[in-house]
Amino acid sequence: MASVHGSALDGSCTVVVGCQWGDEGKGKIVDVLAGDVDVIARYQGGANAGHTVHVGDQHIVLHQVPSGVLHPRKRCLLGNGVVLDVAQFFGELDDLAERGIDPGGRIGISTRAHIVFPYHKALDLAAEDAARDKIGTTGRGIGPAYEAKTGRRGLRVADLLERGSVVDKVIRGVEWARARLRELRADPDLAGTVEEALKLSHRLPAVATDVGDEIARALKEGKRVLLEGAQGTALDVDHGSYPYVTSSNTTAGAAAVGTGIGPTAIDSVVGVVKAYTTRVGNGPLPTAFDDEMDKVVRELGAEFGATTGRPRRCGWFDAVLASYSARVNGLTGIAVTKLDVLDTLPELKIATGYRIEGLVQSLFPAGVRELEGAEPVYETLPGWQTPTTGARAMSDLPANARAYLQRIEDLVETPVVMVSVGTRRSQVICRQ
Repeated sequence: MASVHGSALDGSCTVVVGCQWGDEGKGKIVDVLAGDVDVIARYQGGANAGHTVHVGDQHIVLHQVPSGVLHPRKRCLLGNGVVLDVAQFFGELDDLAERGIDPGGRIGISTRAHIVFPYHKALDLAAEDAARDKIGTTGRGIGPAYEAKTGRRGLRVADLLERGSVVDKVIRGVEWARARLRELRADPDLAGTVEEALKLSHRLPAVATDVGDEIARALKEGKRVLLEGAQGTALDVDHGSYPYVTSSNTTAGAAAVGTGIGPTAIDSVVGVVKAYTTRVGNGPLPTAFDDEMDKVVRELGAEFGATTGRPRRCGWFDAVLASYSARVNGLTGIAVTKLDVLDTLPELKIATGYRIEGLVQSLFPAGVRELEGAEPVYETLPGWQTPTTGARAMSDLPANARAYLQRIEDLVETPVVMVSVGTRRSQVICRQ
């Protein structure tokens, strides 16, 4: 494997981004890296994302709060690119406090972040129910909230801080939602929506901040900053498998926009991939296993959505997608998760190209119909059939496991800087 100089955090500002269809294990990687930084900021997405972290005997799933909050003395921020479910956010903070994790004074939310209201969730479910081609939404109101944002109908944290005019703005939002719901022939009960939307807003002044200014000052003071993405590259609204995508830009370029800093402030980008590929929700998965293999790997990897509990579809590692992700994100390193899930398999496959209409190509196609019809061109490698969960250095891994990682590194043309071999913080190999 090519040598990697320094650690995975070579620069003062690092982005962690998913490079598949989400659920790559970003939360764990951020949790591990957070020990070496001062500020962690989430830059897009909302409560549709779930980050699972294991600390001691605790199994913690976070949807809105950055996973770095589990480290004491770290400043954790939600940028302007995030859409905030106020009830979900404060519910998570209260749950953490009950678990003995006190985030008091360490959490900040951008005053420019948009709010997800209950009527956005009603619109989300109604639109999905009425759609001919269903996307597989989580029903958390994320799409309608981003739609309101770009339609200039949205409300931001700053609006909720203006108590004199916010009620009228929320009422206008409810009225617009009712009209749209009638078009969709849906009639959910929106009674009490205004009160529900505002009942926790009194807690916002304590956490509202200018996230861009905070990050800029931290960098000027020589502190280390970690910018955390949600979902994955193939779910990016511009660069993913459209229309089976999320409603925000998930790629590393959105990190600057979604936190309020300039792109030149970013020093490195760590892309997270599973040692295989998974997808939850609708849309193509070119390297999907057959039903029997899918069930085996799903059970081995506990592949069920952290947000919805839905089973994830599983497949072989897709180097076409990973190479595409390396380019659009400008990766400087790769973190490979769940290598241990493959420990018992006698042989492994990596997709090195797609055969589309008889021609083999190495580019990830823009058209969803092309992607649905893509036949993977596989390269087969021997498995290692030896437990990797006890490995703490690359040299501890079986030779075939190292060869598998080397092949990923060669195909993606990006160094592997971290490898996860279990659910615990201690089960991550960081290459120096």
